[in-house]
Amino acid sequence: MLNQTLDKEFNKAYQKISDLTENIAPDIMLKFYSLYKQATLGDFSNYSSTQDIRDAFKSNAWAQLIGLESNKAKEEYIKLAKQIL
Repeated sequence: MLNQTLDKEFNKAYQKISDLTENIAPDIMLKFYSLYKQATLGDFSNYSSTQDIRDAFKSNAWAQLIGLESNKAKEEYIKLAKQIL
């Protein structure tokens, strides 16, 4: 997929997931969060021991994607969004 097309599809999927009014299971939301962060910011690198439990789960989910290329993270996000939608 071309970068411009991929970016367009990724942004569209992100918007659709963000606009959902139905609840999504917490483990799926963590997957969306981590894929979004990896796609937009790259590898996780900032763990703080002062994080609350929710932030620790988010950091852990993101850290598990270290090394995943941005475009691959976008593709995975789009794929997951299609499954949910």
